Amino acid sequence: MSQTEIAEQRVLNFSAGPAVLPETVLRQIAEEMIALPDVGSSILEVSHRGKAFTKYINAARDGLRELLSIPDEYEIMFLQGGSRLQFAMIPMNFMHEEKCAAYAVTGSWGKQAFQEAAKQGNAKTIWDGSEDHFTKTPNESFQLTAENYSYFYYVSNETIQGVQFSSEPDCGDVPMICDASSDFLHKPLAIEKYDLIYACAQKNAGPAGLTMVIAKRSLLQSGKSNLPGYLDYRSHADNESLFNTPPTFAIYVLSLIVDWLKNEIGGLEKMHLQNQKKAKMLYDVIDKYRSVYIGHADPDCRSLMNIVFKFPSVELQSRFLSDAEAAGFHGLAGHRSVGGIRASIYNAMPVKGVEALAEYMTDFAAENG
Repeated sequence: MSQTEIAEQRVLNFSAGPAVLPETVLRQIAEEMIALPDVGSSILEVSHRGKAFTKYINAARDGLRELLSIPDEYEIMFLQGGSRLQFAMIPMNFMHEEKCAAYAVTGSWGKQAFQEAAKQGNAKTIWDGSEDHFTKTPNESFQLTAENYSYFYYVSNETIQGVQFSSEPDCGDVPMICDASSDFLHKPLAIEKYDLIYACAQKNAGPAGLTMVIAKRSLLQSGKSNLPGYLDYRSHADNESLFNTPPTFAIYVLSLIVDWLKNEIGGLEKMHLQNQKKAKMLYDVIDKYRSVYIGHADPDCRSLMNIVFKFPSVELQSRFLSDAEAAGFHGLAGHRSVGGIRASIYNAMPVKGVEALAEYMTDFAAENG
């Protein structure tokens, strides 16, 4: 079967992750899988310390620095273990006995990060949206002024509840740490506001298995010194992410996606405009047909990445999902912990795919409203 025939079989994948990848990137991966250009071996076979792989890890690192305008005082590290490992590594490194770690809990992932930190020391929830079923983020009046905090931690976009910060919270002089796993690279960032920001690749930046960590060197140097090697960020920074064998294939794909964002999309500002356009299409349908679609997040806290909603009845939801599957829309079921519908429209979801889903939702509402 030819690549064209295979491509024609692709469905519209609205999965929350591992998520859709740019088709041009997938084609390049397919073309180079047997042997990288001028190398003669697959990316799956080359040494992580050889020239062939060094080209891609440097391209990924340099590309991220250019796209996000990352200053020189920040390290860029490529790790494994996903957010689950970061939940533990962050307090291991930066939670100091004489201070408290502050957490804003805006959804399921923030809650789990806090629970992990609480196992290791003095962690405190300073904002908790659970009473409102995680429908919003702290408002603009939120400000962290206390000086007895080791760091402030939040999740920029909660995939399960579809709640997103539209801008960085104000935490004063307290080091700010952010889990940006599900909206990394969806728009430009004021990197200088962050002391550490991390993201798993499988939403906007490649396949599962890679976690990108961007951190100020001054924060890294403040970390504890009695940690096992892999759990100390300085081990990875000092060894340029080669402390152990890194996820070579995932880093290779990241380098291709960075190139796609720069050259095909035209940068993160254009990516952000496209993401706003896509999200508006779906939210407009939800708002128009309120008797059919019940949005979860408050309008001013809605995610551009994960559009979460439900129906007045289980029967209507089941019909929506089965009809959607038959029409070629896949991965729309909500997270198992909350149910409902979740349409994840990450960077690589094309505008035409969202247009098709919006049209399907409009037709479904007209027939079932």
